[in-house]
Amino acid sequence: MLEGSLIRRMSCKPEEIIREHVAEEAETGKIYRSNYKDKNVRVVLVLRPARQNSKSVNAQIKYLVHCMENTILNLPLDQEQMIWLIDFNGFNLSNISIKSTKETAFILQDQYLERLGLAILYNPPKFFEPFYKIVKLFLEPKTANKVKFVYADDPNTKIIVENLFFMDELESAFGGKVEESFDIKKYAEKMKEDDVKRIILNKGDTFLEPNTTLKSISHTEEKTTDTNCVTEVVEEKKLSEDPKSIASR
Repeated sequence: MLEGSLIRRMSCKPEEIIREHVAEEAETGKIYRSNYKDKNVRVVLVLRPARQNSKSVNAQIKYLVHCMENTILNLPLDQEQMIWLIDFNGFNLSNISIKSTKETAFILQDQYLERLGLAILYNPPKFFEPFYKIVKLFLEPKTANKVKFVYADDPNTKIIVENLFFMDELESAFGGKVEESFDIKKYAEKMKEDDVKRIILNKGDTFLEPNTTLKSISHTEEKTTDTNCVTEVVEEKKLSEDPKSIASR
């Protein structure tokens, strides 16, 4: 399985997906990397399926992969896993997609293996429960065991969130004390910064600490601190890997 995963990863090159490729998918805040972590310093990826703004499963998965890559990029050096917080506020039957769910399960298990520490499904509606029975058919037992249902009116499940997070840092949508502050303009800048950091790291001649900002990058020969150059850097990387492209220039 690991060998097959590596081969597929090499062919699809998720590390080359940049903000410009998925900008429209990001607009509603349906998936984003939060500003807070759990008590184990795991980076949190927030998912809000009710904010789905695309009918293209390929585009949806491409954006999910981009978010996963950027989350991994920002993991602490001693941490290999992330947390998913899935907010079901506003979720209805029209948001259910077997194909999208199946593709998400495949990508998660095939490409990211042990990256998921826990997936918390917060306040899923009753009609989601029979749907999840179908979803479990796509999940390996180890992955399924990481999925936890949490309900705001159930103290027995709320304790899962309370044990994982500092409530004064957590969003109110998940029982915390902080109001959601997703701003697409600010998040777009964060995405651009992550793109630049990842491209620099992929060149293999620079070490960056997690959460490095563009202002702290002093490796001047890269000339990529201007985030508008990200696309050009990716294209240059592709050309350098394709002798035919170079010959035709």
